Amino acid sequence: MDEVARLLTLLALAGGALTLVGGAFVFYLDETRRIRRTLAEALSGEPNPLLVARGRGRGIGFNMTTGEVAVAWDRGAWRLSYRVDELFGVELILDRQVAARAFRGEPRRPLDQLAAPEERVRLRFVFDDPAHPDFEMDLWRPEDEGRHGRPDAETALHEANRWMARMEALLRRAVSP
Repeated sequence: MDEVARLLTLLALAGGALTLVGGAFVFYLDETRRIRRTLAEALSGEPNPLLVARGRGRGIGFNMTTGEVAVAWDRGAWRLSYRVDELFGVELILDRQVAARAFRGEPRRPLDQLAAPEERVRLRFVFDDPAHPDFEMDLWRPEDEGRHGRPDAETALHEANRWMARMEALLRRAVSP
């Protein structure tokens, strides 16, 4: 009887240890945390502001102290870094049409209608880089409905609109002497 109790105790300890290791593994490989770590490494500090497209494995972060911007894709496996002055503009694409845009040196084209999108909400960041001229992030697609941690169409549209205002302020600030 002593051996059965010892075996059950050993199995319980092994199960608990495996659960802890599995939990740590899931925590470490969480998409948002992984993208945040990648961007923090690229920017030499915590990205602020930061935008992560959950379920898409893409993110963009800024370090306003150093004047850098970094983009990450493939759940943080790949990244590119730029100076903020290399960010040329940003577009908000709703259902395959440019609904709003802000480009350096051009007047802003604000989002006029907040009608619910049917196909996608996408932000397209345009950089002054011939090799990698743009970075696109889908914030919402119809298949996201009901998925845990993903925004609905209206929330994604409002977040995209906030980012458009943020990018316009950043682009305007970068131009002024």
